[in-house]
Amino acid sequence: MLTGLVSNKIVAGIGADAIALLGQLNNLSTILLGISTGGINAGVTKYTAEHSGSPEKYNKFIGTGFWITIVLSVITGLVLIIGANFFSHTILHSNEYQLVFYIFGFTIVLYALNMLLISIMNGFKEFKKYVIANITASIVGLIFAVVLATLYNTIGALIGFVTYQSVVFFITLALVHRAPWFKWRIFTHQFSKSAALKLGNYSLMALVSAIVMPAAQMIVRNYITNHTLPGDAGLQEAGYWEGVNKLSTMYLLVVTTSLSVYYLPRLTELKTDYDLRKEVFSVYKLVIPFLILASIIIFAGRYLLIELLFTPEFRPMDKFFLYQLPGDLFKMSGWVLGYIMIARSMTRTYVTMELVSSSAQVLFSILFINLFGSIGGSIGYACGHLLYLLIMIFIFRKMFFSSKNAVA
Repeated sequence: MLTGLVSNKIVAGIGADAIALLGQLNNLSTILLGISTGGINAGVTKYTAEHSGSPEKYNKFIGTGFWITIVLSVITGLVLIIGANFFSHTILHSNEYQLVFYIFGFTIVLYALNMLLISIMNGFKEFKKYVIANITASIVGLIFAVVLATLYNTIGALIGFVTYQSVVFFITLALVHRAPWFKWRIFTHQFSKSAALKLGNYSLMALVSAIVMPAAQMIVRNYITNHTLPGDAGLQEAGYWEGVNKLSTMYLLVVTTSLSVYYLPRLTELKTDYDLRKEVFSVYKLVIPFLILASIIIFAGRYLLIELLFTPEFRPMDKFFLYQLPGDLFKMSGWVLGYIMIARSMTRTYVTMELVSSSAQVLFSILFINLFGSIGGSIGYACGHLLYLLIMIFIFRKMFFSSKNAVA
């Protein structure tokens, strides 16, 4: 989080338009990385852990995962290189950033392989190396952001963002190459159709998560840029909207990390609706008061936060907070229920809800941007997540409102 705060401050010093463009590139990279890995990393972790005592079995999954990653990341890289002009113009609103996509196209293979290695480490429960790899990635990312943004302004910040993970690959490789399981021949293991099918079971939800919401954010950011104020002023408005989104991401990290590390594994252990209801309500008793208190503090101190985390140029960002903070509360409240779908492998429902939520956020945002200007992006964010929460309550209504499931 600290490295994110520092790098954010550096990029903010370039201007609101740089924050907007970095947000666009961040969303695009999330989508492309999901595609380049095939969404199989969770499956690699699962089957590596399950067969950690059987080299013959885990080699099959690691080798197959390697070939899937290589093929998809090479294809993705070629698309980036061939379509550099298109991506530069469409995503970053200018043809001057083609170099960013050429570099991204050449380095995305290493980016994807780094994610594969981290998934394997996680599967073998090499948590110390896992933590070191993640900390190293944050530090390298910070160094790249500071140096390149300072030297080359906006294009430097963008290049730093798309290259640092490829550098981290070599650090991750150095961490694992002496591990007992690491053998170069693992990665040349024959492709296994049966292993690919099993890994594919984990792809759909991962790919939907990687593609749908980032795409929705890109659409809203583009709409703010093109339909609020003329020229660069529209891009600045998109930068203010992106700034408040970054602030949300930073403080919500406390909640999202807790949900991933504790709550999701706990849900998989529970067998009855009664126990599930009890666990969900116990989490709500912690999460909702925290979010309400955090929202009050952030709203009251929003001007100071803008000065500390951004620059005085970002003062117009204060108008987004009134709608963004309730949106954060609705979002996390909905996610507490959404994790039940993951724990219970409710794939069809999960995919449907991701599509509904993202589409609703885009439609609400466009509606309110047309009515109220850029602030409509945050109103749409709040309305989209409120709708998601209400639908989730409806889906699990029997579990939570049936008298036989009541918690004493």
